Amino acid sequence: MMHDIPLAWMLALSATVFVIGVVGVLVRRNALVIFMSIELMLNAGNLAFVAFSRALGSLDGQVFVFFVMTVAAAEVAVGLAIIVNVFRLKETIYVDEINLLKG
Repeated sequence: MMHDIPLAWMLALSATVFVIGVVGVLVRRNALVIFMSIELMLNAGNLAFVAFSRALGSLDGQVFVFFVMTVAAAEVAVGLAIIVNVFRLKETIYVDEINLLKG
């Protein structure tokens, strides 16, 4: 017996996860935690796409999520490489202590 989850509940969950990600970006000073918070925001957007796709009976949202996940995987590879290089140079990953772009 299958019970359908209402669209409003899925969107509320998506909004909650997105807000947790935004709070993580604004409050935390650790580059890795900020990076994970950005990934949370991307996943919240993916959840909203899947919710609308299911509600409308179309696969367009799920195809779009596939492309977003592909871009997110590339972002993780590049972002972690940047974080590792900054850590090697400055020996810290706290964004308050990193001033590489200052002339």
